[in-house]
Amino acid sequence: MSTEWRFLFICLFLQLLPLFSISESTHPQFPCMPPTNSDYPFCNTSLPISTRAQSLVSLLTLSEKIQQLSDEAAAIPRLSIPAYEWWSESLHGIATNGPGVSFNGTVSAATSFPQVLLTAASFNRSLWFSIGSAIAVEARAMYNVGQAGLTFWAPNINIFRDPRWGRGQETPGEDPMVASAYAVEFVRGFQGGNWKGGGEIRGAVGKKRLLRGDRDGDGLMLSACCKHLTAYDLEKWGNFSRYSFDAVVSNQDLEDTYQPPFRSCVQQGKASCLMCSYNRVNGVPACARQDLFQKAKTEWGFKGYITSDCDAVATVYEYQHYANSPEDAVADVLKAGTDINCGSYMLRHTQSAIDKGKVKEEDIDRALFNLFSVQMRLGLFDGDPANGLYGNLGPKDVCTKEHRTLALEAARQGIVLLKNDKKFLPLDKSRISSLAIIGPQADQPFLGGGYTGIPCKPESLVEGLKTYVEKTSFAAGCVDVPCLSDTGFDEAVSIARKADIVVVVAGLDLSQETEDHDRVSLLLPGKQMALISSVASAIQKPLVLVLTGGGPLDVSFAEQDPRIASILWIGYPGEAGAKALAEIIFGDFNPGGRLPMTWYPESFTRVPMNDMNMRADPYRGYPGRTYRFYIGHRVYGFGQGLSYTNFAYQFVSAPNKLNLLRSRDTVSSKNIPRQRREEVNYIHIEELNTCNSLRFHVEVSVTNVGDMDGSHVVMLFSRVPKIVKGTPEKQLIGFSRVHTVSRRSTETSIMVDPCEHFSIANEQGKRIMPLGDHTIMLGDVVHSVSVEI
Repeated sequence: MSTEWRFLFICLFLQLLPLFSISESTHPQFPCMPPTNSDYPFCNTSLPISTRAQSLVSLLTLSEKIQQLSDEAAAIPRLSIPAYEWWSESLHGIATNGPGVSFNGTVSAATSFPQVLLTAASFNRSLWFSIGSAIAVEARAMYNVGQAGLTFWAPNINIFRDPRWGRGQETPGEDPMVASAYAVEFVRGFQGGNWKGGGEIRGAVGKKRLLRGDRDGDGLMLSACCKHLTAYDLEKWGNFSRYSFDAVVSNQDLEDTYQPPFRSCVQQGKASCLMCSYNRVNGVPACARQDLFQKAKTEWGFKGYITSDCDAVATVYEYQHYANSPEDAVADVLKAGTDINCGSYMLRHTQSAIDKGKVKEEDIDRALFNLFSVQMRLGLFDGDPANGLYGNLGPKDVCTKEHRTLALEAARQGIVLLKNDKKFLPLDKSRISSLAIIGPQADQPFLGGGYTGIPCKPESLVEGLKTYVEKTSFAAGCVDVPCLSDTGFDEAVSIARKADIVVVVAGLDLSQETEDHDRVSLLLPGKQMALISSVASAIQKPLVLVLTGGGPLDVSFAEQDPRIASILWIGYPGEAGAKALAEIIFGDFNPGGRLPMTWYPESFTRVPMNDMNMRADPYRGYPGRTYRFYIGHRVYGFGQGLSYTNFAYQFVSAPNKLNLLRSRDTVSSKNIPRQRREEVNYIHIEELNTCNSLRFHVEVSVTNVGDMDGSHVVMLFSRVPKIVKGTPEKQLIGFSRVHTVSRRSTETSIMVDPCEHFSIANEQGKRIMPLGDHTIMLGDVVHSVSVEI
């Protein structure tokens, strides 16, 4: 070959090299590659997963085992097992946070749903399930082209206990019942519950896997991870940091507030992963709480792996000084039941811990058994994933019209109307010739919140509203959300004076609330309040205030100002939020969202954020937390939200009495507390033989008494007899989102489980059911149910 031809060949090769690289990256690496590497027992899909996982662990050297104890699990070349990245994120769509996800490939974007708190405001279980399912489809599709893993660390189901928490936006809110319901629906949808894929199941391997999954219920589409176990809701406040904070929690609060979402996530959602948090819980690092892990496994039936939050093993020694050495930290978490460390701490210190006799090889074997079992349930050891059950998913299944419509529906259903004086909204676009939009976030292309990916088709609020009113002007008013200067006020006032309608967008963004950053104030940042007041004073007409962000805000000034006719909370509405907001403002969609958290006044910031107690204590001036226990003034309450129509409730069917002895096999007289019969005022739930026979349905009639159709969230609360200290003021026991037609009634049914919904936790953390009159409430309509023995 001549030098000239050699040069041309090299140039052509270099031009084609990226194409070869892309081709290789469009298919994930996988173990058990036929024909030569599929003969290992762990590749034999006819064997039980437990047998296969044990076989694989037995084949590994100690060094190979240790290299698996990180989210960046190393390859095992001699067994043809490729490296695997455990850390991918999917909180409200495939996110860029975890190294397991890449948007540098054939998939360059994914559907971005509203941040979780706004989705929770829909109070719609089927919507939550559908979102989990849609994210799962896109995740599997990205895995199939080598751009994602199969293990995702979502959902975040910690209780939004304090309004200043920077990550409250990521959660389903402050109520443990709602957080539990969200966890169950999201995890079921995400892990493949009722998945109906397009096309046929591909290949014999896929068919075998489907049959196996049907037989033992072990098959997973994706792995969801419920985080952060437990009592984690402080980032950085004052001198306190999440890396060293000791959450001092009573048994009572642990039982009825902090743990229920995790219990439901495991028991009903069948989550295949739990993540332990950075903080300590009553002095012991969460990742070293063997009692919590054991409870999850033995009482809740947890079947999966436990991961630390990232570098949370390191904090056991370096920040919390709980362990005396790095080796002790590794020993503490491994022996407690943590299986994998996000980070490299175990990689660096486990061998030394073994050498010093602090860790035994069987401790590692247990962890690896759990890890490999989950991977096998995902089909990672079943051969080529292209031939598997989900092998037909690909780029065509990401950013689909169906998923983008679902994102729009989630934003529509979640947006909350907080104020609407004199029915100012909805606007009649035929009577509006000009619109002024003011606020630094109004022209941002995307309001996604934390743990966000690259959206499919984002649109700014200005663009969304402009589709209704072509003559739309915009002024930021503030340079940014912190709004430290009023230099832009004059421009904002100028365009406001010239417009028929003024919409001011104010609130929070990730500069104010995010991971590792809590707020110190509940007021609008900087000079935002002054901007709103300046505009309101300068115009001769009412304005619409749109609030962004996940944290509650003290906007008492706006609620009380007649110049501010309407207030809407849109949270972080995702890629379709602009269209959803415009549809609501102009009446193409009737808002029905309800606040999933209490909005407190600024005076609440005097309450120490590090005080984990839920119950109020008037003797020390402590007002309590969340709608269940807070006894102070509220700006807006949990469950608050208006509609463009009004509703009336009626109990159609509900029992008046519940007799425990008459419920067959429910309780025997020997289980009645050892008191005189007339003095008995409660019974321990654990003393009831079965709770199923006590369940009943409450039939409810909802009448739309207004002139506009719309969906409505029915919320059923209960108030139990106050026989023990710390009884909740009230608690949500059921909810249902129903569609209503103007001037017509709609019926819905809410199941009540007295063992759960009529019980409370006593000071020892034991659940008891008070006897006597329990009150169930639908708005202002009440009904009494007498619980008797």
